[in-house]
Amino acid sequence: MAVAERRAFAHKINRTVAAEVRKQVSRERSGSPHSSRRCSSSLGVPLTEVIEPLDFEDVLLSRPPDAEPGPLRDLVEFPADDLELLLQPRECRTTEPGIPEDGKLDAQVRAALEMYTEDWIIAHRRYQHLSAAYSPITLETQRERQKGLTRQVFEQDASGDERSSPDDSDDPRHSSGSPDDTPRSSGASGIFDLRNLAADSLLPSLLERVAPEDVDRRNEALRRQHRSRALLTLYPAPDEDEAVERCSRPEPPREHFGQRILVKCLSLNGKQMPPAPTKAPRLGWTSRGSGVYGGGSVKVILCQRTPVYCRFEIEIEPIFGILALYDVREKKKISENFYFDLNSDSMKGLLRAHGTHPAISTLARSAIFSVTYPSPDIFLVIKLEKVLQQGDISECCEPYMVMKEVDTAKNKEKLEKLRLAAEQFCTRLGRYRMPFAWTAVHLANIVSSAGQSDRDSDSEGERRPTWTDRRRRGPQDRTSSGDDACSFSGFRPATLTVTNFFKQEAERLSDEDLFKFLADMRRPTSLLRRLRPVTAQLKIDISPAPENPHFCLSPELLHVKPYPDPRGRPTKEILEFPAREVYAPHTSYRNLLYVYPHSLNFSSRQGSVRNLTVRVQYMAGEDPSQALPVIFGKSSCSEFTREAFTPVVYHNKSPEFYEEFKLRLPACVTENHHLLFTFYHVSCQPRPGTALETPVGFTWIPLLQHGRLRTGPFCLPVSVDQPPPSYSVLTPDVALPGMRWVDGHKGVFSVELTAVSSVHPQDPYLDKFFTLVHVLEEGAFPFRLKDAVLSESTVEQELRASLVALRLASPEPLVAFSHHVLDKLVRLVVRPPIIGGQIVNLGRVAFEAMAHVVSLVHRSLEAAQDARGHCPLLAAYVYYAFRLPGTEPSLPGGAPPVTLQPATLAHGPGRPASLYLARSKSISSSNPDLAVAPGSVDDEVSRILASKGIDRSHSWVNSAYAPGGSKAVLRRAPPYCGADPRQAIDRSSSRTSSYLEGSSSTPPATQPRPTVQKLLHEELALQWVVSGSAVREAVLQHAWFFFQLMVKSMALHLLLGQKLDTPRKLRFPGRFLDDIAALVGSVGLEVITRVHKDVELAEHLNASLAFFLSDLLSLVDRGFVFSLVRAHYKQVATRLQSAPNPAVLLTLRMDFTRILCGHEHYVTLNLPCCPLSPPASPSPSVSSTTSQSSTFSSQAPDPKVISMFELSGSFRQQHFLAGLLLTELALALEPEAEGASLLHKKAISAVHSLLCGHDADPRYAEATVKARVAELYLPLLSLARDTLPRLHDFAEGPGQRSRLASMLDSDTEGEGDMGGTINPSVAMAIAGGPLAPGSRASISQGPATAARSGCALSAESSRTLLVCVLWVLKNAEPALLQRWAADLALPQLGRLLDLLYLCLAAFEYKGKKAFERINSLTFKKSLDMKARLEEAILGTIGARQEMVRRSRERSPFGNQENVRWRKSVTHWRQTSDRVDKTKDEMEHEALVDGNLATEASLVVLDTLEIIVQTVMLSEARESILGAVLKVVLYSLGSAQSALFLQHGLATQRALVSKFPELLFEEDTELCADLCLRLLRHCGSRISAIRTHASASLYLLMRQNFEIGNNFARVKMQVTMSLSSLVGTTQNFSEEHLRRSLKTILTYAEEDVGLRDSTFAEQVQDLMFNLHMILTDTVKMKEHQEDPEMLIDLMYRIARGYQGSPDLRLTWLQNMAGKHAELGNHAEAAQCMVHAAALVAEYLALLEDSRHLPVGCVSFQNISSNVLEESAISDDILSPDEEGFCSGKHFTELGLVGLLEQAAAYFTMGGLYEAVNEVYKTLIPILEAHRDYKKLAAVHGKLQEAFTKIMHQSSGWERVFGTYFRVGFYGARFGDLDEQEFVYKEPSITKLAEISHRLEEFYTERFGEDVVQIIKDSNPVDKTKLDPQKGWGPCGRPASPRCVYWG
Repeated sequence: MAVAERRAFAHKINRTVAAEVRKQVSRERSGSPHSSRRCSSSLGVPLTEVIEPLDFEDVLLSRPPDAEPGPLRDLVEFPADDLELLLQPRECRTTEPGIPEDGKLDAQVRAALEMYTEDWIIAHRRYQHLSAAYSPITLETQRERQKGLTRQVFEQDASGDERSSPDDSDDPRHSSGSPDDTPRSSGASGIFDLRNLAADSLLPSLLERVAPEDVDRRNEALRRQHRSRALLTLYPAPDEDEAVERCSRPEPPREHFGQRILVKCLSLNGKQMPPAPTKAPRLGWTSRGSGVYGGGSVKVILCQRTPVYCRFEIEIEPIFGILALYDVREKKKISENFYFDLNSDSMKGLLRAHGTHPAISTLARSAIFSVTYPSPDIFLVIKLEKVLQQGDISECCEPYMVMKEVDTAKNKEKLEKLRLAAEQFCTRLGRYRMPFAWTAVHLANIVSSAGQSDRDSDSEGERRPTWTDRRRRGPQDRTSSGDDACSFSGFRPATLTVTNFFKQEAERLSDEDLFKFLADMRRPTSLLRRLRPVTAQLKIDISPAPENPHFCLSPELLHVKPYPDPRGRPTKEILEFPAREVYAPHTSYRNLLYVYPHSLNFSSRQGSVRNLTVRVQYMAGEDPSQALPVIFGKSSCSEFTREAFTPVVYHNKSPEFYEEFKLRLPACVTENHHLLFTFYHVSCQPRPGTALETPVGFTWIPLLQHGRLRTGPFCLPVSVDQPPPSYSVLTPDVALPGMRWVDGHKGVFSVELTAVSSVHPQDPYLDKFFTLVHVLEEGAFPFRLKDAVLSESTVEQELRASLVALRLASPEPLVAFSHHVLDKLVRLVVRPPIIGGQIVNLGRVAFEAMAHVVSLVHRSLEAAQDARGHCPLLAAYVYYAFRLPGTEPSLPGGAPPVTLQPATLAHGPGRPASLYLARSKSISSSNPDLAVAPGSVDDEVSRILASKGIDRSHSWVNSAYAPGGSKAVLRRAPPYCGADPRQAIDRSSSRTSSYLEGSSSTPPATQPRPTVQKLLHEELALQWVVSGSAVREAVLQHAWFFFQLMVKSMALHLLLGQKLDTPRKLRFPGRFLDDIAALVGSVGLEVITRVHKDVELAEHLNASLAFFLSDLLSLVDRGFVFSLVRAHYKQVATRLQSAPNPAVLLTLRMDFTRILCGHEHYVTLNLPCCPLSPPASPSPSVSSTTSQSSTFSSQAPDPKVISMFELSGSFRQQHFLAGLLLTELALALEPEAEGASLLHKKAISAVHSLLCGHDADPRYAEATVKARVAELYLPLLSLARDTLPRLHDFAEGPGQRSRLASMLDSDTEGEGDMGGTINPSVAMAIAGGPLAPGSRASISQGPATAARSGCALSAESSRTLLVCVLWVLKNAEPALLQRWAADLALPQLGRLLDLLYLCLAAFEYKGKKAFERINSLTFKKSLDMKARLEEAILGTIGARQEMVRRSRERSPFGNQENVRWRKSVTHWRQTSDRVDKTKDEMEHEALVDGNLATEASLVVLDTLEIIVQTVMLSEARESILGAVLKVVLYSLGSAQSALFLQHGLATQRALVSKFPELLFEEDTELCADLCLRLLRHCGSRISAIRTHASASLYLLMRQNFEIGNNFARVKMQVTMSLSSLVGTTQNFSEEHLRRSLKTILTYAEEDVGLRDSTFAEQVQDLMFNLHMILTDTVKMKEHQEDPEMLIDLMYRIARGYQGSPDLRLTWLQNMAGKHAELGNHAEAAQCMVHAAALVAEYLALLEDSRHLPVGCVSFQNISSNVLEESAISDDILSPDEEGFCSGKHFTELGLVGLLEQAAAYFTMGGLYEAVNEVYKTLIPILEAHRDYKKLAAVHGKLQEAFTKIMHQSSGWERVFGTYFRVGFYGARFGDLDEQEFVYKEPSITKLAEISHRLEEFYTERFGEDVVQIIKDSNPVDKTKLDPQKGWGPCGRPASPRCVYWG
């Protein structure tokens, strides 16, 4: 808004006394507090400098613990139980842990078992969940807290519900007749009607005489009732994009699963179907609940508990099934085998001789498969096997292919023969199997056909992902694009019937052949056509697996929870072999081995070796009895067996195998453990003297080699002879003497071993590392590692090499064993090994290895990182798994996992003392870099820190915490310089963080074998500080991990060491704090230097550093942490001076501050309960100087109070974090701030988020506590007040309200005084001293150009800032606010009122209709955009047309802005991205918006009451009370709820009662505005509003009467206001206003105190007068659609007010406005001339001024009708009578305005001659005032008018209106019967046009059969007309009016 359009509150402050002038002058001499805050000295310390905070711990020690009463005591210090140790039981999926029985286990197995069974140890901050980081305020939480809101009642909503349509034909008022000749024809009927109306309820105590103080107390108590406790609950949640402090606890490590599919094998039936040439197996499948697909009717079978028998119709022999998943694209089997048996009991009985009692686990018929990488190339392969019999596969399949069901009787003998043969084979060969048939199911077809039930569900319910949902997809979600998009998680269950199987071919049993077949199934080729089908039916059910299935067995056959009944038929979980790498850590013990025999080549083997099978045994030794029962059984057998056989291929000397053997590896695998393969020839036909099986070969695989498990493919030679003794320690590749080998010792047997183990890493680098670490732990030397034998002298070098080589490990096993690796690295750092009696320093190399391991894990899981770049796996490790080595927390028996009993670090009974280790004991002699003379530990570390060149200029060392400072604790000597960094790096182990375990008070030299215990956090800090560039870079990339590791180590150190009761300054040694300070400075410097190179890394580093410091606040000396924060700020400030783009750095600093302020004890950290000390600076601040004598306070201002409301040095020093936050806000709000728009949003959002957290925090629920919290934000009031000129102006736009502008904007060039301030020369004359040149007259004035040149705040930012201001005002202590207001200077108080005004405008209720409108507009826009997109795609619209169309669009929001980008219009801010909202959602939005508007207005009202209480006793109260009343009036005039209006009107009544001079002396504008608003509310449709408005209006009259026994002023203003309402308001309800008038009458009648006066009679006269005006209103509403009749009625009403100049003037202006609206500019000008003549007549009565017109006679040259205004003469009107002619137009300035409007209307109407006459009257007035600017404009307009008159000579003619005479005939027209009128129409209007218009209008009103028209122009004979109709002299029924040419 332009400066000229703004007004200030102080403009009306004119009663300035001399004392006040002197105060202003003295302030002026001190400068302005509103100059730039960045460099202002008014705050003691510039805002760009961070003041040194108080020593937090010292402040707390200086205060007694019970200094604060009651709930405030909790704000003084952190709770005693703030930090606790939790033992969270590790989640175990199975009912039993599944770990091996206790026995002799090696170190590696023991470590694995310990890791997989120990509970999670969590250093828990009990109150952390209350911080904004962990309990964010989101849309969902806001909605939850908004439940139970009271629905506020608004007039606009009520009117929308109750108001009938203006076109409602049933309204009887639409059929009323014409108005009377005058509006005052008869009042008897009106009086009668008013007396008989029912009044509204009366306010019970209104007429009582009560002291103002009691009224105020009662009003305040009523305002406090039914208030919303949390203001910000009603405001939209903070922007989630700005929530940099948002955190979430990592999920505990869990076993990885992909998408899980449940497969149930239902039945297997042979069905004799004629073999048909087919390309692929025929599948008939049915989705549950749907029809039949793919062929034939299929019955849907659900899961059955009863056995389902496998019954072939010919039922020859038992059949066995195998299921597995295969990925064709990857050419990989992706699951283990699932074996199922669907045979009937009779078939199983054939195998009775070979079987044992089957275990329940082998009877499973359903399995759960896991798929991590879903793909359209995955097949479910089903293989069938049968008992071995004589003959090849084709012969054995022949009966199933040939015999038909219809030929059963004919083939009876054959079937009997087959059954007998099968029974013989089962009896003899029942332990052997042979391949039979196979088929495959394409899973993608099943999934896509069955449909995705979840994905296609209610799309309307989709919500925008929250911050916690914005995680990158994990490895299980990563699928390729295009045709790979596939999901197995949401399809509908389906039952499949597989009808065709392919016969197995003996030569094509390998997986390679299977993959070829599967590839051909997708594109059928001749390969499948040649396969002969075996007809059968297999029914399987495929569905997504339930989340927690019952009766489920793990791959180790353990019972998975829940397992209700051990006797139930189980479902097996099938282990997945993922197609690609899966990066997930091991979480449970698993030790499985899979053996895959591939092929055997005995073609060169002599003898009868044709029916070959391979027996597999797991041997613990060489004796046959040492075969272990570790081989998993298949189906219908024992759970574990000692041996297993491959299927036999008949008469094949070189068979291929597809068998899979699953073995459970023993926990401890030794050198003697091996797999023994024995090859047998099986004799299928019994012959005398021939054994059933003949061993024909042997081979083996030693399972352990050099300590590593052997896996992978093997091609083994086969021995003909039995292996000799001690063979197991050798491999078959060794040619043992005396042994015969098949094919000359060549490899003839191909086999592959695959281990799935969480014990054996199967990576050479990891294996070596674990082996060396375990050897060192056990001290078992010498030790053989591969081909070398390691001794104590060489193991150190190997260990170092293995640590360096960890970066070469494969990512998948490294991630899987990441917890193991990190634990071992931590142990090496904390407990360096002792070799040969010397401590091996591995701190540096272990730290480097840790950095590289973390980097590799990060890189592997890059896709799973969260929004802050954290790897969930590593975060979970730190939070759950990490523990200090050697410290075992113990819980009391039976106690829940809460704070733990600390465990000592020593093995002995007592905790050892910290000792320095002698250098000979602490440094390895094998390190050549350390061959230097021993020195003190501190000296060495000092040299390290100094040699690294760490910048400590901004460190805490420069503060009072520095060594030797007043606050130094446990500090070491100052650093030394000049040391060689290369010699310093490895000396870090000699730090005093080391302990000697097992020692007491004896010297280290006497210890037999000391073990060193270091503190991890100290070592990490030191190693990080002294690390080299390469390692430092790796650490910086993942700094968050090391910070979190240090924090947890520190927390465990305090918890386990019982140090929580230790004073914080004594918890950690000074050298460690030195390292922390150096580390923070170093990382902060990296943030600053990298911000322009790698912004993402800088952001992550910045956040990590902030979170680290935030965590330290819970652990260490808080004053020390504050000093680190200050040092970081100084670093950033130094860089800002030379930064090319300061906005980026400022943004990072803002994020840094926001994270720090997100601490759960943020309030306590700001010392809210400590009183502010006065500023410590030697010279007082400008603000305190200028306020030494307050405007409203008789005593000197309290500097403490002033400091609390400003960002003073004392405020920022004590409330350190709040000071930082508000300082950031203040700097961002500066006009010259860089990147202002972004910084505005970030800074305001940070404050808003914190305040939302306070509202939601149960700790601050009590009002006294919240008031203390609000004190931390008091400077926000001053900040917002000073930023007022650049806030968004919410009161802009059309409407009756006038924006009361900021006082700053009145500071225009050349304009010195601002409202009530004094001109400089006058001020100094009064004060008695000279005024410095160029100084300002008011402290409220700052550099205006700077204030206005700044970036304006957006509407959203402005509104958020204002709601924060309201929060402070709502929750702050009222007494404190009153003291502050008393100390404010007059202009500052004016700005505060302007701020409150803006708050009212910003949160004004928009109504339900607005929400519905924006919803429909947005939805329509979305549809329109879709249509345009289609047009663009189809090419039906060109770019040019699109550009032209867009340029012509007009937005409904104004300013021609597109809705899409008006996100700043927060009144209609959408709570979600969906445009089509439901009715309930819109209702909820309206409910919340209504409550917000009500609460905001009530907060403003509370503040206004405080201001009134402040100023009411001062001498200058009149200077501000008028402005207060203006704010109150604005609140009453805006859209408010009934609840607020009741309180607002109560406040208005109290204000007028206490200060009647505000309304009844001189200025009449306030009185007029108040009367207008009260009358508007008296006509409300809500009875409660009417009740209070009537009461206010009555008291206003009574107050005016009591002052002078007359209330003429109020009477006149009320009458004028009603006339104005009638003329301008469309929705005015006269019915409800009549009830209010009746209510006022009732008050007058019942007012006992004024019964003896004429007051009641005057009230009655006024009410009846108003009632008559309402009667006219009814008539005017009747003619709303008939402008001519409406104008005529308004003219007669105005004529009836000849005796009331104010009312006549009002109606003349109403008429002018209506004429102008209709385009009748000449008539509008005549109305304004009459109004000017009326004013001139009044002015002539007051004084005789030569420059003024002598009265209405001066205007007769314009129109002779103006002489009507001469009726107002001194015999009728006394100019001195109060209330008459008191409006603003009855002044010279008002006369000038009326004349200018008249001239403008004449110009628009083309009557240029009249323009000259008007200006003849105006020019003398302007000349008298010497207003040459307006004179120049007037003469310019005269020149234009005369020029246009001259154009007539050139042929240009002016065209005026066309006039018609219209007559009415008929009783239908009432008083209009036989009346004629002249109608004016636009120029060149034809008779047919007006005839048609009038015909349509009256036909619609009276009906077609009622109105007729007379066409001719002859005189009308009324006797010939139907009296019940309307006639016109035009001859035919067209219009009730006769049209003549006039």
